[in-house]
Amino acid sequence: MIIDHDFTLREIKKNDQDFLFEMLYQSIYVDPDSPPPDREIIDVPKIRKYVENWGKEDDSGFIAIDIKTGERIGAIWLRFFNFQNKGYGYINENIPEIGIAVDYDKRGKGIGSALLHKLLNNLKESISSISLSVEPKNPAVKLYEKIGFVEYCAAGTSVIMRYDIKS
Repeated sequence: MIIDHDFTLREIKKNDQDFLFEMLYQSIYVDPDSPPPDREIIDVPKIRKYVENWGKEDDSGFIAIDIKTGERIGAIWLRFFNFQNKGYGYINENIPEIGIAVDYDKRGKGIGSALLHKLLNNLKESISSISLSVEPKNPAVKLYEKIGFVEYCAAGTSVIMRYDIKS
């Protein structure tokens, strides 16, 4: 566990799955002029698969916890998909996709950056790249680019970004 500022980071546990579903919902970008989607959107199989049955062999990730309140305030997670079960940021079966979200009220305080750095520093040696899908208007794009993600390709209204781990 690392401590940074007013939050700490720890590994995701199986009993964090409900929180991961909440973070999955909060990770859906909504234009400021648009209403948020119904919460039932996370029941759509193509979305739900990002956290459903959490704790598979290759699943990994971290949770940010507010030191003062003990509340979970953010998460980053990594999951592998295959050609028959592609995610929105799918490149190939050897490149896992990440999901990341910080509680709406806690954004802009370095939590997302800390989660990304923690994940990158703890990747298994067998992982050479990671990917994600993001709406181009999402302010998080700036963070991803600052960390070293590059646009891989357009995918509908989103872009797939890729981060290559340097040896």
